[in-house]
Amino acid sequence: MRKILLSSIIIVIAITFLGRLSYLQIFSFSTDQVLEDPAIKAIYDYPERGYIYDRNGKLLVGNDPAYDVMVIPREVKPLDTLEFCGLLGIDKEKFIEKLGKARVYSPRLPSVLVPQLSKQDYAKLQEKMRKYKGFYIQKRSLRYYDTPSAANVLGYISEVNEGDLAVNKYYVQGELKGRTGVERYYEDLLRGRKGVQYIQKDRFNRDIGPYKNGTIDTLPEQGKQISITIDKTLQEYGELLMHGKRGGIVALEPATGEILSMISGPTYDPALLVGRERSKNYTKLYNDTIANPTWDRSIHAQQPPGSPFKTLNALIALQEGVMDESSTIQCFHGFYVGKTKRGCHCGGGMRDMNKGIYMSCNAYFAGTFRKIFEHFDTTDEAMDVWEKHMRSFGLGDYLGYDLPFGQKGRIPSKEYYDKWYGDNRWSSSYIISNSIGQGEILATPVQLANMTAAIANRGHYFTPHILKKIEGKNITEPKFTEAKHTTIDPKYFEPVVQGMADVYRKKGGTAYWLQIPDIEIAGKTGTAENFTKIDGVRTQLTDHSVFVAFAPVDNPKIAIAVYIENGYFGSRYAGHIATLMIEKYLKGEITRKDLEKRMLEKTLEAEYAKPYSGEEFKINERVW
Repeated sequence: MRKILLSSIIIVIAITFLGRLSYLQIFSFSTDQVLEDPAIKAIYDYPERGYIYDRNGKLLVGNDPAYDVMVIPREVKPLDTLEFCGLLGIDKEKFIEKLGKARVYSPRLPSVLVPQLSKQDYAKLQEKMRKYKGFYIQKRSLRYYDTPSAANVLGYISEVNEGDLAVNKYYVQGELKGRTGVERYYEDLLRGRKGVQYIQKDRFNRDIGPYKNGTIDTLPEQGKQISITIDKTLQEYGELLMHGKRGGIVALEPATGEILSMISGPTYDPALLVGRERSKNYTKLYNDTIANPTWDRSIHAQQPPGSPFKTLNALIALQEGVMDESSTIQCFHGFYVGKTKRGCHCGGGMRDMNKGIYMSCNAYFAGTFRKIFEHFDTTDEAMDVWEKHMRSFGLGDYLGYDLPFGQKGRIPSKEYYDKWYGDNRWSSSYIISNSIGQGEILATPVQLANMTAAIANRGHYFTPHILKKIEGKNITEPKFTEAKHTTIDPKYFEPVVQGMADVYRKKGGTAYWLQIPDIEIAGKTGTAENFTKIDGVRTQLTDHSVFVAFAPVDNPKIAIAVYIENGYFGSRYAGHIATLMIEKYLKGEITRKDLEKRMLEKTLEAEYAKPYSGEEFKINERVW
């Protein structure tokens, strides 16, 4: 009996051991474990990165072949270093540094020694590579840009760094990943998946064939082709108009929230950040701390919105029953806060809502703002209601668009002012600048464009987004396809929309002289005060030019916000550019050649030089 029991125990242990061994060899497989085996070599096969097209199917980004010189440190044999460096186009010190880094990363795994050889360099080097043991050439693709524009939208790719390798085990040293823009946000779609071939080596480090007969090798998966919402023609035209100017432009399709154009000026050709000169070019762009071409003003520049903000105060007054469109306020060429007079350039007189909007009367909206706050029992209650309405237009927070985060702007709350003045120690007169879009309010161009789209839609908007299709199929993500409703009833929008339309239509409208034949546009000019510190002294510079618009009035196809640094009053630069871009998008051609000529020829470089030149400022001097 004991013999039978002992035999049974031995048999069970043996079966368990064999079963576990079989499981580990057949079923349990980890590529990490394989790569740790010094007798196995991995050869990667990189797919082409996904192509990027515009909304109309025009190519924006494709691929060009490139070649990397790879090294496996432990396989390197003595070589003629000077000859090899001459072929690679690098000096001996750089070669030693790169080889040292590769050894630190892994003696057994391949690392990039020299990235992105040209076809000519590859042709010269290929026939001589057999002389240099431990080195080989690996083919990959680099980005090719079929447009000189949209660098801030498309983004760029670069080699992974140590931080990337620590966070994501998919990457190995020398691989590329998206760093900014679409390339970063949709990295997982665009990069595809690399294939891997595992090679078994013998004890003399010679290749003897595929590991496990190639059963665990994988084929590369092509990166996905995507279409983005940008209109290539509109984007290129807008960047042309922005030559010599700093600022941001965002144009949306109100019915969908699709971003038609997203411009930051100054910008750069995205092709500069491709190839072996990428690092040098990026350093030059990044170190330009005056013009800041790598800083995306369309999502990062948060400034007071100026007079476009008046439209929202009008809507709140209508919603809360404080005023109706026929309510009037007298403008005495400005308005008083205590004994201090604040100016107004509308010409003075009795103003109703329509005139208040199209003539941009500061006094009318200061009075409107006061009435909103006087309507409630306490300032705190009024502030809560006002803030709730403003935030419903997507202001004061991140919009949730599918690009790397910008700035969230600011809609101040009662808590914000309690910190400044103390609880119950302030009133509407303390924050009266909010009535005209100054004060503590901040908004980015994309937020202003979204606000304008909400007005164009009479009370709702769709989250702005850049992705339109994946492999030809429209996106269906609810985040981007479901409408977000403001707290203002649709019936209250029409008086405001008509006031914005009269900005163009009526004599005395602040954009009357910017009309476009056969297109009815609704717009709002804005001038935002601009201060900086010069030698420690707070100094007022030339105002920023702000303009928002949508068209056509009754069936909006485009909503746009333009912000031009040091651009004087709203219609002077921002109004010109917005109007021209609307016509370009809707007609495909320009009839107002006078406006176009002015924007193509005029720059603001002299304005931007003033803080550094000591030249006297002439705030909003009305001369071209």
